[in-house]
Amino acid sequence: MTETTSYHVSESGYYGEFGGAYIPEMLYANVEEIRTRYLDIISETAFQEEFNSLLKDYVGRPSPLYLAKSLSAKYGANIYLKREDLNHTGAHKINNTVGQILLAKRLGKKRIIAETGAGQHGVATATVCALMNLECIVYMGAVDIVRQAPNVARMQMLGAKVVPAESGSKTLKDATNEAIRDWINNAETTHYIIGSAIGPHPYPDLVTRFQAVVSEEIKWQLKEKTGQEYPNYVVACVGGGSNAAGAFYHFLDDDRVNLILAEAAGKGIDSGHSAATSILGSKGIIHGCMTLLMQTSDGQIVEPYSLSAGLDYPGIGPMHAHLIKSGRARVWAATDDEAMMAVIELSRSEGIIPALETAHALAILDRIGLKKNDHVVVNLSGRGDKDLNTYLTYIAEHNIQL
Repeated sequence: MTETTSYHVSESGYYGEFGGAYIPEMLYANVEEIRTRYLDIISETAFQEEFNSLLKDYVGRPSPLYLAKSLSAKYGANIYLKREDLNHTGAHKINNTVGQILLAKRLGKKRIIAETGAGQHGVATATVCALMNLECIVYMGAVDIVRQAPNVARMQMLGAKVVPAESGSKTLKDATNEAIRDWINNAETTHYIIGSAIGPHPYPDLVTRFQAVVSEEIKWQLKEKTGQEYPNYVVACVGGGSNAAGAFYHFLDDDRVNLILAEAAGKGIDSGHSAATSILGSKGIIHGCMTLLMQTSDGQIVEPYSLSAGLDYPGIGPMHAHLIKSGRARVWAATDDEAMMAVIELSRSEGIIPALETAHALAILDRIGLKKNDHVVVNLSGRGDKDLNTYLTYIAEHNIQL
């Protein structure tokens, strides 16, 4: 790291050339209230005590750091899985929603909205709203509502209203658009719990700080197991990028740690059916921030595609865009087929059924140049219950013998 390079957000809300707050005037007061108060609120002793207590006793943290022996034997390195799939609600998303619901209460908000793709953030938001007795509205693409039906049912059981987004590709991008429209119309009463490390400043930093508990635990857990508090590699899937942001946070300035991102190549990077944003994308504005996104030459967003609902997004978080452009992080893209093979492999070799998003990170392990005895942490961001229908359909269509 050079003296002039920082991988953290600047006071003006930028990661290098990416970030900022590009928002309608009607949202300015809301975003400004969060920006001017979030650091003071989350640093308060009472906030930290409540946050940490809920992470421990409600979420079930710390999540284990598990040495996957079969995978380690295959790659000749020590492959550790950070088991975010074992959190309450089944993914890393709950870390952020617990933090943001506590923030929303201190901001005096009575109504919560959220967007969701794979449904895990929607479930996590509905969960904390039920816990805190706040109204909850979750926007979800109509396509994702069908392919993630179990999570829709969970949100409804928890008392949330799930509103379908019927525009565009009817996936995560469109759900986010609908959530922003709602926020504009209900700015005074409503807090928008963004689930990814995306959106106008300070959201990318806010989400990252709440997810940073992941890398904080990795440091002491790895030292406990190996005597070394830093891994040689941290690997995470990335759409908007909250799980990767959390897994990377405490290693951003440590050049001994290689940061590896896995994107969704869909049916192939050059197939026209992909969500490999950092590879296919260019600089532009989406959902309130300057970042890398898939767009045409005249700035129209290119519809993304991935079998994975959580990675089906045309942009990437501004921190990740900066990490990639600066060379601090490297990125590979895995196809639907490669991710599915990784799902089957982990299920059969380790007895763990991962989320389809996470499987993209597992699918690229053979590309990153692992050496014998390297310590590699893969952030297992979620469990695969929500994807079972997708898995079974894929297996049937491809005549895979289990």
